[in-house]
Amino acid sequence: MQSPFSSFLFRSKQLLLLPVTTTFPRSLLPFLKAHFKTNAPLQQQQYLINSSFQQSIRTQTIVSSTLSAHILSNKFPHSNIVLSPLPIHLVLSLLAVGSKGQTLDQLLAFLKIKTTDDLNFLYSKLVPFLFADNGGPRVCFANGLWVQKTLSLKPSFKHVVGTLYKADCNQVDFQTKADEVADEVNLWAEKQTNGLIKQLLPANSVNNLTWLIFTNAIYFKGAWLEKFNRSSTADADFHLLDGSTVTVPFMTNGKTQFVCQYDGFKVLQLLYLQGKDHREFAMYFYLPDKKDGLPCLVDKIRTTPDFFDRHVPSQKVRVGRFLIPKFKISYGFEVSQVLKEMGLVLPFSERDGLAEMIDSFDGQSVYGACIHHKSFVNVDEEGTEAAAASAFLGRGCSRMMGDKVDFVADHPFVFVIREDVSGVVLFMGQVVNPSVG
Repeated sequence: MQSPFSSFLFRSKQLLLLPVTTTFPRSLLPFLKAHFKTNAPLQQQQYLINSSFQQSIRTQTIVSSTLSAHILSNKFPHSNIVLSPLPIHLVLSLLAVGSKGQTLDQLLAFLKIKTTDDLNFLYSKLVPFLFADNGGPRVCFANGLWVQKTLSLKPSFKHVVGTLYKADCNQVDFQTKADEVADEVNLWAEKQTNGLIKQLLPANSVNNLTWLIFTNAIYFKGAWLEKFNRSSTADADFHLLDGSTVTVPFMTNGKTQFVCQYDGFKVLQLLYLQGKDHREFAMYFYLPDKKDGLPCLVDKIRTTPDFFDRHVPSQKVRVGRFLIPKFKISYGFEVSQVLKEMGLVLPFSERDGLAEMIDSFDGQSVYGACIHHKSFVNVDEEGTEAAAASAFLGRGCSRMMGDKVDFVADHPFVFVIREDVSGVVLFMGQVVNPSVG
């Protein structure tokens, strides 16, 4: 099970708090009919989705996977990590909506998109599709907004936040009750992620200089289409990057699996039990051939556009040795420093680039201080549970497999949970030591 959460804080001249809880389809036509009302011929309908919504999703996925791989390779290469790029991307999109001038230009360039209207279009279609309640994996998403009670949001920003991002707006007193507001935001994130994300906002991150907090949370719980037999789970050695080993429980079964061999790594796709609609959720394991091959694999993900679309097992094969470690990861970090390293600096500088959010007073400017992101994932015999949250504070196979293939994840690997019809990555991470939570 997974759950991500992000938050963004904004401040006046110093800081403003904004928290944010942060393959192509097998059946494309039903999805097209549901989300693009048109009487055009099928060929024109396919062109429509490919040229607009599908392209927007592809761009979002490229930006998210590049950011995620940068975090894995450059910031925390020797740690178990899980993060949800979707909430982080949503926070940056919201910042773009509330920006102007050079700050807006820099955000749009980073997001590889032309206008904020394109971002609004993406999320107006994507959120209802991804988070529909039609059985299958439980996927929940929520946005929240906390604003200093003496301030008012600009009408255009308030409209986008409320109408497109469906955020509940709360008027609060940061001036005299900053600690209480932080507790309220943390409780909100914990509730939205079914108790998996606790203390999203660190101590003392909210104070009387905070003006606004935007938060979003995503929660995922899916049961495997083909569950593992608990009685078959057994301990075995897992090889660490330093050459040592740890003993951890491995799941296994003797069934056929979606596995494919590529140059230097294998990919395993495990499907989740689906619901009544056309969404198709799956978890992918990217296992380097070499036991110390994780850094090279992450770098390949970072530098290959459409990496996840290009590496999807297309058929089931018989497996020989098949071992997947059970693991549970909780991870939190501050995102804005990573973004600055990647060239996105203006939203976090003391300028008036975020002036389209709030009607400020006394000529004071609004800028972002930091983005807190926290995620959790638990993989066992039954399935996956995950959650994530973010807070912005202002202030196909390369070659066919043989008759039988081994897939033994006994050394560091990358994992991804995504919705395959849209191609959106919900969670991404790496396991370097499954014995450490």
